[in-house]
Amino acid sequence: MRAVRVTRFGGPEVLELVEDAPEPVVGEGMALLRVARAGINFADTHQAEDSYLAPTTLPLIPGAEAAGTVDGHRVVALLPGGGYAERVAAPTMTTFAVPDGVDDGTACALVLQGTTAWHILRTSARVQPGETVVVMAAAGGVGSLAVQLARTFGAGRVVAVASTAEKRALAADLGADATVDSGEEDLTGAIREACGGRSDVVLEMTGGPTTEACLATLAPFGRLVIYGMASRQPTAPVDLGRLTARSQGVIGFWLAHAMRDPARLLAGPMAELLDLVARGALRAVVGDTYALSEARRAHEDLRGRRTVGKLLLDPSR
Repeated sequence: MRAVRVTRFGGPEVLELVEDAPEPVVGEGMALLRVARAGINFADTHQAEDSYLAPTTLPLIPGAEAAGTVDGHRVVALLPGGGYAERVAAPTMTTFAVPDGVDDGTACALVLQGTTAWHILRTSARVQPGETVVVMAAAGGVGSLAVQLARTFGAGRVVAVASTAEKRALAADLGADATVDSGEEDLTGAIREACGGRSDVVLEMTGGPTTEACLATLAPFGRLVIYGMASRQPTAPVDLGRLTARSQGVIGFWLAHAMRDPARLLAGPMAELLDLVARGALRAVVGDTYALSEARRAHEDLRGRRTVGKLLLDPSR
């Protein structure tokens, strides 16, 4: 079958299209998924260079999510890998039926990035009614959903931070009350002004100085949730005494822990997300769809911050 394979660590250049990849081995608790669309995530770029939270073993077919069919039924699945291919073995416990009216791109957007947005707001930040929520990378796959879900979950004010005027306009269209240019020289000051003083919750996935700027905006009892490090810049150690003095919290989130107990931690969020989409209360922003042969370019665009919303691969091309 056709697949994208990584046999050495590095940047986008290590992604290679192969025509003779071995068929997936479908063991107990697995099902053969014929892939219509594979999702692309920042985590895939980290895996390719071996900078991910979990160590990567080569050779590797990337891809942690895919939508398609199992025995003729439309599904979307969270995967341990292998999504950048025509077929993949999908764990049945993290495979979900896709209802009529939900397209493959939307399904891919919800199963990983949607459940991440749900958990960072509900489980990690525990957003309370009336709080001010700041969403970094607000036009990305997680961010664009988090902007909408924050309002659904009761936030009083939502501030979206993004790098271009186009992305900020999208975030405003999705319901953000105010937007901030992530390139502001005084990012802390700009976020504080947009918040009307200080933030209660910040959802952050950039890393480096951006994380430090976000932490400085928090009000007492504020929470900073970190769920990525797209800039690949380390963040300065957090002063625990400073957190104590301000009654603040810094929380990390990785969806892999929810995948260990999908019946309890994924099925409910997926059902809620699909219901919100069906009712028109949530919009998944689906960005570009690349041919499988263009996986390298997709990673280049993602790392270059040239993309909006959920990125997809089409294995038929």
